[in-house]
Amino acid sequence: MTALIEDHALIGDMHTAALLHRRGPVTWQSFPDFDSPAAFASVVGTPEHGAWDLCPTDPDAGVRRRYLPGTLVLETTWTTHDAEARVLDFMPTRDPGRGNPQLIRVVQGVRGEVQMSSRILVRFAYGKVAPRLVRYSHQFGGDRYAALAGPDSLYLDSSVPLSDLADGSVGATFCARAGEQQVLALSWQPSHLPAPPRPDPAAALESTIAFWSDWSARSLYTGRYQEAVQRSLIVLKALTYAPTGGMVAAPTTSLPEEIGGERNWDYRYTWLRDAAIALSVLVLTGHLEEAAAWRDWLARAVAGDPATVQIMYSIKGGRDLPESTLPHLPGYEGSQPVRIGNDAAHQPQLDVFGEVLDAFHLAEEAGLAPCDDAFALQSALSEQVETRWHLPDAGLWEMRGPERHFVHSKVMGWVAADRMVRRIESGRATGPVEKWRKLRNAIHADVCAHGYVPVRNTFTQSYGSSELDASLLLIPLVGFLPPDDKRVIGTIEAIQNELSTGDGLILRYRTSGAATGADGLTGDEGAFLACSFWLVEALTMIGRTAEATTLFEKLLALANDVGLLAEEYDCVTRRQLGNFPQAFSHFALVSAAVRLTSSERTAARDEAVALDTAA
Repeated sequence: MTALIEDHALIGDMHTAALLHRRGPVTWQSFPDFDSPAAFASVVGTPEHGAWDLCPTDPDAGVRRRYLPGTLVLETTWTTHDAEARVLDFMPTRDPGRGNPQLIRVVQGVRGEVQMSSRILVRFAYGKVAPRLVRYSHQFGGDRYAALAGPDSLYLDSSVPLSDLADGSVGATFCARAGEQQVLALSWQPSHLPAPPRPDPAAALESTIAFWSDWSARSLYTGRYQEAVQRSLIVLKALTYAPTGGMVAAPTTSLPEEIGGERNWDYRYTWLRDAAIALSVLVLTGHLEEAAAWRDWLARAVAGDPATVQIMYSIKGGRDLPESTLPHLPGYEGSQPVRIGNDAAHQPQLDVFGEVLDAFHLAEEAGLAPCDDAFALQSALSEQVETRWHLPDAGLWEMRGPERHFVHSKVMGWVAADRMVRRIESGRATGPVEKWRKLRNAIHADVCAHGYVPVRNTFTQSYGSSELDASLLLIPLVGFLPPDDKRVIGTIEAIQNELSTGDGLILRYRTSGAATGADGLTGDEGAFLACSFWLVEALTMIGRTAEATTLFEKLLALANDVGLLAEEYDCVTRRQLGNFPQAFSHFALVSAAVRLTSSERTAARDEAVALDTAA
């Protein structure tokens, strides 16, 4: 079985998450947190590096799946020639600091009898450590096994008999009969603590459905893209680490941007950029609690020294994210190396200051109560922009080649100064507004003088370069120039001409194939989905709404059967690439949907006014 990236679905409890393949196995799961070592790592290895299979014994059984509406509860329906069974997979939500991670799998007979099989192989430390298995008596009302190794333990509770298998796994074969239900539940616990209580699956399912349904109902977005927006918002919430408010970029590591290539990264950390933009779209859709929690997380992470601010942190705010490789894992379809940690944490990236200040600005405009500490933090971050804006950096895409004067970085430095000006002018704060106006004007003039090529009528990736970069699509989105400016229109059209795939999707920038390119890496990559959503917004802003709508709906069609998107898409092999699901893709989807819907409503109002006037 080839475990395509898009064949997976996500479940999680806002502490950690699991990937489940459509044919039944759990192929990735870190315990107890997103960035903890995985106990199931088969998606970047083999089934012998940890997996939990649960499926019919009939290999020809049909399968379809969905999420229960408005939730992160996955429903998989299996159909044989004369019977049907349903599996509900979920991780119960829990209060921060309370409870332990649980993965519960409820098997319900729908009609007839379906023979089911379960096999669980736990391998701690990313598939490297085989645990000691301990079998308990039936005193818990069913079979229980414990897998113990070092600091970790996993307890498997089952309403059906379990047995040791020769390869060190635990198996079960049982019949799912119409009207009956069986439960298998996995609970993590520190190994030095007593065994956890047996889960209550009925109560856990009820509370989990209630939590997600209540949260989803708070969204302010209404429009024809309701289902896609709701699913994306749920993904963003699921990728938020509840105890701190930090958001991971994705729950996985080393799912490749090119099959067989080296562009494989660990995304289980909180990028200031990603979290800020994601929380901006949560604010746009009415979820202010997340913005407040993230503001608190940022204040703790930066602490008392904004001069040493990093572009990413651990989900708990830690700064030390050393990058290493796991040579015992063969990688997804042979894509090596498999990395943990991320050395990009210490890169200079000017743009993060703009994204952070823009997120604060949008949150306060949406009603988040101003905070003196937050403004002090914003002021300190703006001071860093004043100090650094004229220096080269690694850019938005974390180039591992030479540092350069990236146009997008300078533009976001302008955003930081602009948002300070706006905040002071609005009366929400006091400060040296002339200082920030002067900085804003200086950056703007510098970008227009050195980042724009008049003969081509386009901005370029960096000063002195002829290359294009999809991040330039953000110039009108952040307000650096108005959408009707000829330089904006020229840049959008140049990106469409030079960075577009045959399907009209957008590459981040041109790579150099087998040779080491300007980004310091070999190989190529797929179309970056967030960039394609940025093009939707840019086209909408310059009045090409029909074209934008066509592209947006093409992008929606790339989502898998349960509405999830990875980081990239390969237009040749027609498959998703990169870590999955990707926050960047999903918040870009929401932002594009909001802009398209707003534009359509504005056009409808204008048409109605014109008709009334004519009448």
